[in-house]
Parts: sequence; structure tokens; C-alpha cells
Amino acid sequence: MRAGRIARWWALDYVAAVRWQVGPLLRHHDPADYLGGTLRPVIVLPGIWETWRFLLPLVERLHRAGHPVHAVTALRANGATVDSSADLVSGYLADHDLHDLLVVAHSKGGLIGKELMLRRDSGPRIRRMLAISTPFSGSAYARYLPLPSLRAFSPNDPTTLRLAAERSVNARIESVWAAFDPHIPGGSELPGAVNRRIEDGGHFRILRNPEVLAEVDRFAERP
Repeated sequence: MRAGRIARWWALDYVAAVRWQVGPLLRHHDPADYLGGTLRPVIVLPGIWETWRFLLPLVERLHRAGHPVHAVTALRANGATVDSSADLVSGYLADHDLHDLLVVAHSKGGLIGKELMLRRDSGPRIRRMLAISTPFSGSAYARYLPLPSLRAFSPNDPTTLRLAAERSVNARIESVWAAFDPHIPGGSELPGAVNRRIEDGGHFRILRNPEVLAEVDRFAERP
């Protein structure tokens, strides 16, 4: 892979991340507006330091197709641990009595989703998960990062190791990632899952990749 191409992908990825973080703040988006629909319900789980609005294009796409889409605003910017975040989401699922649920997740959100699938209380409520750019095996870069919340994605982190070792729910997970991910150099392949690598670059901008959007459609429509 050429260095120039990688540098371009890296720069475009951060430009996209900043734009998609700031853009939704300029408009009011009420998560209640997306709860209508007759098809299978969907819950969206963003990555670390992302609010649910970061996934707004996916939310709007799924809602237009007829799915009630749920966003857990209590996650705020999703800076807590995977376990603590899963506690919040599990409470939301119980409070809203959600069943036969689809999970669409980005990055850390995929780890939260898998944790939920493994739990006795929330696991039976979830049918499948589509995880985009999720560090299922951790990231080799994480151990060098200054914040504990980011170092938690190290391949040697106890939570990362525990989730990676538990494969009982992997067959109900679809993992999609870019050929070049500046945050997850090892990729997001998950043993036993449906795995798809997209020939594109980026950790964030892949969320708007046409192939990924088509995969979201297929995932939501699958019987």
C-alpha cells in the first residue's frame, strides 16, 4: 500500500471526524423523532468520544426504511468503560422492553454490543449486530496513548481479552472494516463472524462508504 495513499486516507479520516462531530451540533436532532416504524427495532452504539449524532446518517437511513431507531443519550460522549456503558444500554433495553433487536455499532460501540449479547439479561433481546471498525482484538497503538479510556483498547486489556475469548455470540455478528484503519492496524476480523474488509481507508469516513451503507441495508433487511 503506497505511503501517499495512506497519508491521504489518514488526513481525510480526521477531516471527516471533525466535520461529523461538529455538523450535527448546528441542527437540533431529537432522538424521539426516529422511534416510529413497523420493522425490526434498531439501536445505535457510537464509538468513544462520539455521541449518537455521529451516526446520524445511519440513523436516518434506517428510519427511512421503516425501522424504529433507538439512541441511548445517557451514554453522552461514550467515554466510560465498556462494562459501564453496557450497564446503561442494558437499562435502556429493559426500560423500553425491546426485543428482537438489531444493533448497529461503530468502533467501541461494537465492544459494548458484544458485551450486551453475552449478558443473560440483555443477550436474549438482541438478534444480530453489525459492527463497523470495531477493535475486537484491540489496537496495537492503544498502549501508547495518554488517556486511560483509550489505553483500554490495548490487546492486553482484561476486557479486550475477555471479550475476544468468548466466541459464543460471534456467529450473530457482522464485522466490517477498512483495508487501512489508522486506529486499528490489525483490522477488525472476528473469528466465527461474518467478516468483510472494504477496500477503502479510514476509521471514521468508512461510515459513509457506499459499500458500507449497502451492507447496513442488507443487514437490516435480512430475515
